[in-house]
Amino acid sequence: MVIYPLLWVVMSALKSDSEVIRDPLSLIPDTLHWDNFARAWGEGHLGAFFLNTILVMIGSVFLTMLLGSMAAYALARYEFRGNRLIYYMFLSGLTLPIYLAAVPLFKGVYNTGVVFPLLGPNKHVMLMLVYVAWSLSFTIFFMHSFFRTLPDSIAEAAMVDGASHSRLFFSVMLPMAKPGLISIGIFNVLGQWNQWYLPTLLMQSVAGEPKNQVISQGLIELSVNQGYKSDWSGLFAGVTMAMLPVLIVYIVFQRQVQSGLTAGVGK
Repeated sequence: MVIYPLLWVVMSALKSDSEVIRDPLSLIPDTLHWDNFARAWGEGHLGAFFLNTILVMIGSVFLTMLLGSMAAYALARYEFRGNRLIYYMFLSGLTLPIYLAAVPLFKGVYNTGVVFPLLGPNKHVMLMLVYVAWSLSFTIFFMHSFFRTLPDSIAEAAMVDGASHSRLFFSVMLPMAKPGLISIGIFNVLGQWNQWYLPTLLMQSVAGEPKNQVISQGLIELSVNQGYKSDWSGLFAGVTMAMLPVLIVYIVFQRQVQSGLTAGVGK
């Protein structure tokens, strides 16, 4: 049930348009049309979409993991007034549908662009910051549980040896949390790679400009903005190229994801 749709998309990307329409459920094409991928990459501007998505995702995932792990570590390992209140405020972000915040989010991004033109809604930097804010709640929730399972004896030994709080975090505790970091990193990569609503909401002014759009917007352009021309084989080729990177990442790090999920639920 899971593999067949993926295989169907890949094989449809190797068909001609007439084959896709004539026999859509067939998995074996009459002739392998590799040129579909070149056409989607070049004429469909998928190359530009890929580059934009990778640039945005690298910045947003890095900031999300850094800020999320630092906040989760402080909330999990240190007792101070307001600790639980701050933690529950982050958790409340999981209950807020992103669609409910569409209007204030759009106005906030627009006003930020007016005050700080370099961070305007047409810039990928602003999209990165929104992705970070959108992903922090789940990252902190996941890493908070993981940091609480790490042994106190190692942290105490490092402090006795003269390690500062920042040295303890970056040199001792963060490497020990590697399985959790990989797990939550994969979730963030998948969520931000497949995100369509936020780029469409916040980058409306650059619609129709492939050099600024991300992969999710690019696939919509391939499927909707064809006018009277139907390029189904190019569309399937684009979908195949869009799903292969995250599929490969998950397959490569599958064991780390599983170990990270099981390590965070008990000591």
